[in-house]
Amino acid sequence: MTSNNVTPFRNVKHVSLLWAAPERARELSELHAKLFDPAWDQASIKTMLEHPASTSLIAVAGEPKTIKGFVIGQLAADEAEILSIGVAPDWQRAGLGKTLVEGLVRAAKRGEATRLFLEVAEDNAAARALYAKLGFTEAGRRKAYYQRAGGPASDALRLVLTF
Repeated sequence: MTSNNVTPFRNVKHVSLLWAAPERARELSELHAKLFDPAWDQASIKTMLEHPASTSLIAVAGEPKTIKGFVIGQLAADEAEILSIGVAPDWQRAGLGKTLVEGLVRAAKRGEATRLFLEVAEDNAAARALYAKLGFTEAGRRKAYYQRAGGPASDALRLVLTF
């Protein structure tokens, strides 16, 4: 174990961030399906990645290189938005989500954005803690936005990071 309790096999230093090309839509949809219900299908992801405003990254690691995480975003004028972000279950809590958000922030700044928006379920404590640590603040709320199968709906918190 390293000093931060992350094995070398899950160390973000061994991850490469790449632009998310439309050709990776199948792999992205497979990972998305492991993380979200309902999941986005391959065609939807491919359409998003082909959009001229798309600013999306994948994190790859291992041999062969496989997708361990992604962030799908868009730029519009001076604003950027994270549409979806996810990290493979075996890479969660290793700092990869932070790395992906920071990568998108750098890309958004290069695209002359001054703010980055996202939505997160109010009951997603881990994601909310990450976003707070990165400097995001609450900018709004959508009541009962996330429907849960067999459970109560959760509000969506609209967060913003200004840079």
